[in-house]
Amino acid sequence: MARMGPEKGQELRERVAREITTTFASHYTDEISMAQALEVAVAQRYQRKSTGEKFLINPMLDNA
Repeated sequence: MARMGPEKGQELRERVAREITTTFASHYTDEISMAQALEVAVAQRYQRKSTGEKFLINPMLDNA
C-alpha cells in the first residue's frame, strides 16, 4: 500500500468502510475460545475444512 500513494490508500480504506457489511462481511459457523480450540472434539470440527464453514477464535471469549 505504501507504493500506491496516500490517495489510493484512502480510496481503498473508504471502499472497505462502505462495503464492510456486504463484500467484506464474514459469517462464522461458530465462535470459540482459545481453550476450546485446544479441545480434541472442537479441533476435529474446525480441522475438517468444510466449504462454507469458518470458526472465529476469540481470545477474549470466556469458557465459563
